[in-house]
Amino acid sequence: MSTTDLLFIILQVFLILLFSPLLQGIIKKTKAFLQSRKGPSIWQGYYDLVKYFRKSIVLSEDSSWITKSAPYLVFSAILVSSSLVVTFFLSDFRGNGTDILILIYLFAFARFFTSLVGFDAASSFGGMGSSREATVSIFAEPALFIAIFSYSYQTGFLSFDSVIQQLNITGFQWFNPTLFFSFIAMMILLITETGRIPIDNPDTHLELTMIHEGMLLEFTGRHLAMMTWAHWMKEMVLMSMVASFFLPFEVDFMSWSGVFINFVLYLVKVVGIGIVLAFVEMAFAKIRFFKIPKLLGVSMIFSILAFVSNML
Repeated sequence: MSTTDLLFIILQVFLILLFSPLLQGIIKKTKAFLQSRKGPSIWQGYYDLVKYFRKSIVLSEDSSWITKSAPYLVFSAILVSSSLVVTFFLSDFRGNGTDILILIYLFAFARFFTSLVGFDAASSFGGMGSSREATVSIFAEPALFIAIFSYSYQTGFLSFDSVIQQLNITGFQWFNPTLFFSFIAMMILLITETGRIPIDNPDTHLELTMIHEGMLLEFTGRHLAMMTWAHWMKEMVLMSMVASFFLPFEVDFMSWSGVFINFVLYLVKVVGIGIVLAFVEMAFAKIRFFKIPKLLGVSMIFSILAFVSNML
């Protein structure tokens, strides 16, 4: 592993760590603009994190070590996952592994401990949110795996860097049905994994409808900041994956000027995907919980169609 690769990977982790709250602010500002509201500042995410870190931690008498350790485990897992996706550079070190499988396992690890917290504190709403999250994950995780695999299968690699590098060599086929089906499946899963409308509403705390927010009700202070920050980072990691797969590099990444141009293009692509999510949230209403498996079933069908079309 060269020094340059290590430096770029560290820069990528810090980029996702620092830019993810701003990305949330841009999405909320776009939604407010579409609703003819002023809305919060695009820097509101940073203000919230500072406020949370300054507050003290209050723990339930019924909570165990799971509630105390879950924020650190979840935050660490998402932080590691942020080093695996392709952003503005390609790494030979990363390209020799199975980063795609590791990313899915890290997401499952974070979801597992987040769900345990909802049950650990013996809160009715927390348990309700955890049970709903477990139900959604049963359909979301296989669909995510099939969607990514159907896309990466055509290149023969299970590493993000290798897949993107192969696409650069063979050329990106915009009218390939495999890419079209995979894109639809990935966008549905992006909305599902990030808990946005029509799956969930991240801006409200309605006890009878919330999923992800229900599992965070017992967190306060530093723990709440870490769980919220980890969720924002996960959303940016998924956006980075969609951006790298379906909007690949067009500039030489071997030179420093090419890396800088790709860095700017990466930010533009991620912000663009965030704005698209804001439009989707405005165009659809939240669906009933029992209809979520049907929507994820549609995503799985598109993933299977992508795989079959690639085979044919």
